Amino acid sequence: MIGWRLTRGPARKALGLILAAATILLFLLNLRRAGEQAGRAAERFEARERNHDIQRQMLDAASRRPADRDALADRLRDGRF
Repeated sequence: MIGWRLTRGPARKALGLILAAATILLFLLNLRRAGEQAGRAAERFEARERNHDIQRQMLDAASRRPADRDALADRLRDGRF
């Protein structure tokens, strides 16, 4: 009985409109979720880049350090530290 009513006239049009609205709503929700995930991925990427820059600076500073205590004392005497 209910199936017969949904396949006739205005009910069929209303059902089509409801299904179309539901489809559009689900698409928009999925689009929003994808945008949030992309934003989180971008934040993680930026954090990794900052960490890599800091690590590169640390490695660069370590490569310029004095070889031993005597070299450190010489640098301190010359004022090049």
